[in-house]
Amino acid sequence: MARSRTVPVPPNWFAVVMGTSIVATGAHSLPVRLPGLDALAWAAWALAGAVLVAALAGTVAHVRREPGAVRGYLLDPGVAHFYGAPAMGLLAFGAATLLVAPPLLGSAAVAIDGALWIVGTALGLATAVGVPVLAFTRHRVGADAATGAWLMPVVPPMVSAATGALLLPHLDGAAAQTMALACYAMFGASGLAAFAIIPQVWSRLAHHQRGDLRTVPTMWIVLGPLGQSVTAVGLLADHAGPALGIAPSTFTLFALLYGVPVMGFALLWLAIAAAVTAMTAREGLPFSLAWWAFTFPVGTMVTGASSLAGHTGAAAASVLAVALFALLLAGWGVASAGTVRDLRSRRVGGLSLPSTPVAARS
Repeated sequence: MARSRTVPVPPNWFAVVMGTSIVATGAHSLPVRLPGLDALAWAAWALAGAVLVAALAGTVAHVRREPGAVRGYLLDPGVAHFYGAPAMGLLAFGAATLLVAPPLLGSAAVAIDGALWIVGTALGLATAVGVPVLAFTRHRVGADAATGAWLMPVVPPMVSAATGALLLPHLDGAAAQTMALACYAMFGASGLAAFAIIPQVWSRLAHHQRGDLRTVPTMWIVLGPLGQSVTAVGLLADHAGPALGIAPSTFTLFALLYGVPVMGFALLWLAIAAAVTAMTAREGLPFSLAWWAFTFPVGTMVTGASSLAGHTGAAAASVLAVALFALLLAGWGVASAGTVRDLRSRRVGGLSLPSTPVAARS
């Protein structure tokens, strides 16, 4: 009998948690209530929790069996950027728990989200600093290496800003003030870093085209910081005013002046990414865990459009949110079906997992 070996669990497995959690959050945030939305939110939240537990257990087992695995991944320029995924997985599931699970968990939902926010934010800030430091000092990449994956380590603070805003109603006094200021600071840190990276992705695509077909889905990651930043300023407009002693209308004005143009660019990029992906799919798009980029980034656009709809009352924003949610469900279906097929095709010691992130093989 062949001796089984530990199945590697790369960090981008947490993208499955992100993509499933955002389905629950998106369903809850839609400005219109549709039949079955609540049941869908519950199912997505429960599935995301199961995947999170499995990913954490697999990661612990892998690291215990191979203590140098994390160092090896961090030194690999194709894998290190995906260390933003564990932080965002924790944050995304925490937010889904806070929004969806109170009828089941009561006040424990707030405690769970608070704990996940603290851990996810600490991990996200570490990756937002640590991975760029490695990229600037240790990684060696070509002139055509920039992909949407480069955004992964710097987006977690933006997710912290959005999800932290949801916790503000449960805080008061100095704690609420500190949280509000921290959320705006993380919004700025992540947003400016993303706006420095996105032009590099555009430039690489313009000069070197798609490159390896397996990296095409990473184009969708660009939507993440765009949609999440619109969501963050919208949620902060809803909840940060009392904490900072500033009229909520001031924050709402900023949310609209920022959110509408950024959503416009996000829709432009969505059209480009969708067209390139469709062209590539006709040629044959190889499966990788990068397919989960079809989910969370689109989900942030759902929550961003829902926030704009809430602040403006515009029917067009509500229609946009529903249309994006339909796209999110389609993306989740494509990614999950591809993952299941791949799991069935990879048998290692009774388990089957895609062992390497797409960027590591490109």
